[in-house]
Amino acid sequence: MSTTVTKTRDPRTGIDRDRAAERPAPAPRPGSARRLTTVGAARRALTGGATLVWTAIVVVPVYWLVVTSLRSRADFTADRPLALPGHPTLANYRTVLDSDFTTYLLNSVVVTAGTVALTVAFALMAAFAIVRDAGSRFSRLSFRLFLLGLAIPLQAVIIPVYLLIIRMQLYDSLLAIVLPSAAFALPITVMILVSFLRDVPRSLFEAMIVDGAGDWRMLWSLAAPLARPALMTVAVYDGLQVWNGFLFPLILTQSGDKAVLPLALTLYRGQFGIDVPATMAAVVLSTLPMLALFILARRQLVAGLIAGFSK
Repeated sequence: MSTTVTKTRDPRTGIDRDRAAERPAPAPRPGSARRLTTVGAARRALTGGATLVWTAIVVVPVYWLVVTSLRSRADFTADRPLALPGHPTLANYRTVLDSDFTTYLLNSVVVTAGTVALTVAFALMAAFAIVRDAGSRFSRLSFRLFLLGLAIPLQAVIIPVYLLIIRMQLYDSLLAIVLPSAAFALPITVMILVSFLRDVPRSLFEAMIVDGAGDWRMLWSLAAPLARPALMTVAVYDGLQVWNGFLFPLILTQSGDKAVLPLALTLYRGQFGIDVPATMAAVVLSTLPMLALFILARRQLVAGLIAGFSK
């Protein structure tokens, strides 16, 4: 419905008055409605097609990986790549587990857990200090230095890092991987935590100050619990980056008992020759810990991402 205003004269007073008169809105043309329906159907078809293509890109490599790990060496060369194995076997997994896979797995767990713990602890303290002293020049300069770290590629500083690790006498140790990995994970972690803590009401901090709480008490009793979704998000993100890291283990270690899983996969390829199914079995086993972590922490991870987008 649409409304039109007309002027009428009152016969008793002679004064013009506005009178609203309603008239029916024009009905939509059949052609325009048909075009809208066609555009909506085409948009849904394109969205569905793009979803199917993306699903195929993600699912097909994972399917090939799992199926190949269940083949024998003879079946791998005889069957089609995407066909189900005619005689599935777990011999490849037994071969991997009978080797030094558990040592490589333990090394990856130690490196990932140590890096994530150091990164999250130092990033939380740095983000809290930056947010609490947001008006000071030192705080702004510190935050800009952390942001500058995002622009430094890892490959550009690998030689200075190597020389520094040699001078510190940490070469060929797990700590030689933990320290540089934590340093390069700090910038993005600090940026995310600063963005999250800036939206915490300052009245909460002022209330704790009135109660006599110091900075450490506010950090661990107020900032850390409120930032739990963001902490879980950056912990999972940093853990994935360190778990899949290859350059630092390759350059900063050389002993077989100090190798982590990404580096050990290259050793398996050399150990098994062209035994691709055994290598795929090692890849499947190396992805299970992070997959289990993602499943257990998915609620906190999604909550942290939603909180970040809503802010």
